[in-house]
Amino acid sequence: MSSCKDKRYEVAFDSGIAIADFFGISIFLFSGLFSDPTYKNQVQVSRDIPEFALADLMQPQVIYDQSVFSGEVTLLNVWGVWCVTCDVELPFLSQLREQGVRIVGLYLPESVDADFGTKPLAQLQREVTAKLQRLGNPYQFNILDADRQYSIDLGVTGAPETYLVDKKGVIRMHLIGDINPQNWQTQIAPLYQELLAE
Repeated sequence: MSSCKDKRYEVAFDSGIAIADFFGISIFLFSGLFSDPTYKNQVQVSRDIPEFALADLMQPQVIYDQSVFSGEVTLLNVWGVWCVTCDVELPFLSQLREQGVRIVGLYLPESVDADFGTKPLAQLQREVTAKLQRLGNPYQFNILDADRQYSIDLGVTGAPETYLVDKKGVIRMHLIGDINPQNWQTQIAPLYQELLAE
């Protein structure tokens, strides 16, 4: 008789643990719905922008290096025509450019296809031109990261991402996801204005 009672207690105890686990996981997942990854994923800050020598997307004979960040506060925006969220971000970034914010694009091509290789540069330039004409062009110029190596050096995880770089070429903020009116006003603009005043 006591063994039956013990088994009932074991079943009830096991059920209690299962319910507690369920609620714990549910709360964790539910909280994730309302978290802002832009705020959580500020990584790799307060370090010099990595050295590079990369071509201009539209004028490949022009080569840029890290000196393009010297003396000016800059948003380095990682994007691509294949990036759906970038389509949402471009019009707002264009508004920021009209307000005097300096934005440089780091163009991230699609991953290399083993069967078809990379997209021809002329085709890529046409697609970029069409997209920027349609959605707005916030960029002073676009740096082409053809093999994605520089993105790896920066710590890029995808697009869009943006690095706020100070006048000395030091990364001061790294935002994963799009820049929008809300996070610009509450998070980015205060530091941006502070860096302008330095």
